[in-house]
Amino acid sequence: MEKSVSPTTRPARFIDIHVIQSVPVANLNRDDTNSVKTVQYGNAQRTRVSSQSWKRATREKFQEEIGERALRTRRIGERVTRELEERGWPSPLAERAGAHVAAGSSIKFELAKTKDKNATVTVSNKVYTNALVYVPETAVRDLADIAEEHREQLESAKDIKKPSDKSVLQQAAIDGVLKARNGVINLFGRMLAEVDDAGVDGAVQVAHALTTHETDVEFDYFSAVDDVSQDWDDATGSGHMGHGQYSAGTFYRFATVDLRELAGNIGDDAASVRELTGAFLGAFIRSLPGAKKNSTAPHTIPGLVHLAVRSDRPLSFAAAFEKPVASSRGEGFEIPSVARLAAYAAQANRMLGRKRLLAAGWAGVGHDGLDELGQRRDGIDELVETALRSALGGETIEATA
Repeated sequence: MEKSVSPTTRPARFIDIHVIQSVPVANLNRDDTNSVKTVQYGNAQRTRVSSQSWKRATREKFQEEIGERALRTRRIGERVTRELEERGWPSPLAERAGAHVAAGSSIKFELAKTKDKNATVTVSNKVYTNALVYVPETAVRDLADIAEEHREQLESAKDIKKPSDKSVLQQAAIDGVLKARNGVINLFGRMLAEVDDAGVDGAVQVAHALTTHETDVEFDYFSAVDDVSQDWDDATGSGHMGHGQYSAGTFYRFATVDLRELAGNIGDDAASVRELTGAFLGAFIRSLPGAKKNSTAPHTIPGLVHLAVRSDRPLSFAAAFEKPVASSRGEGFEIPSVARLAAYAAQANRMLGRKRLLAAGWAGVGHDGLDELGQRRDGIDELVETALRSALGGETIEATA
């Protein structure tokens, strides 16, 4: 990393991640009709991957890295039921306890509806919260512990059969568990307005990925052979026919970490700020949404990764590609996209003032001479480590008030 000013003079606030990545035939993120997501930008159609899609892929890798998981579900009661059954509770009592847990928080609830073989709708004894809860995975065990403490009350309690029924469990105890956090929630945030003080402002911002150039959506016709019918003399044609949509292109991806927000979520724990930030940077760089992966296997790596430590505000370079990147036939889009990004970065930093850019560096495959992006590093791990050292040093980040 090349430093423009000492972080002790102007403290680091954001670490920006810029990625240029070429993806072959794929449909990384589909809409409700299984179509490739697109966006019109610079009067040209681009292939798009939503921020939610790439954030989920990032979160899965992030959770593996830090060894913690978060659970997002409306069916928290069923998870508690399963936990209690594993502890040896009889199933009817475990189901009642799970329903009382789900019905006992500040979140409104409803009873699940099921259909029998005659398509008749019936109301089951499974209770769903009206809002998705987002809790550490360990919260399931903690909620089961509450049920254990009140087992006698649950044994004599009535089943939850309608939304007006009341749980025999204490709302404050259940809400307390629903407000619990771990590293995943401290980093990505949580929206849960139904429970007081459960909301957590996310410390990361992730942009929609879009191709740097104009793209077309291709329709792929396919058929499947019936393995039995093909042995019969009178059988012709396929056993199944269909079509899918695919696209290919070079994407620009951007995300940023707000170090001050993260420190505010965690508290006075500089080591955790460093650990979570480093894990997120690595996870975002290496992640790839998994839609249709079995039929496309689009497992590329970024051609370029650029990290920038800033003291003032995040700075996306998406505007560099408002004019679609052009390419001579057979030359590809990655090399001109990297050149466009480097040129734009130099001009944008000059306009905003380089003293606000505390450090910058890059790593890549097949690219050289990108001095506008800082010092080249051999690999992702070295790039991330030098960014962390430049941004955090050995000092504590001041939390957001």
